[in-house]
Amino acid sequence: MVRRREKKGQPPFGMPKGIVLLSTPAGWRHSVLAVDGGMLCGHLAGLSANADPTEAQAAAAAMVAGLARDFHEARVDVIWDPPPEPGNWTAQVTHAASPPNQQP
Repeated sequence: MVRRREKKGQPPFGMPKGIVLLSTPAGWRHSVLAVDGGMLCGHLAGLSANADPTEAQAAAAAMVAGLARDFHEARVDVIWDPPPEPGNWTAQVTHAASPPNQQP
């Protein structure tokens, strides 16, 4: 039996361009903003509500890097902005200089 190659459709999520990270009593919440105007919201699984902000930032950055790699075959850099208020962080997501199959 010969299988036909299926056409690759558009990824279910646009290329990430930013992250909003919030500390709440129930845990760490995130919103990932996409270039196409989409947004993916949820919580950071596996982190307690009292986890250190740098740990939450690392988890959010890893999640976004995984989305970019898995859905867009791209490497990204996440650059965190200074927090505008306690418990609230934003980051810019940009394309990394090297392709996803190369180590930086």
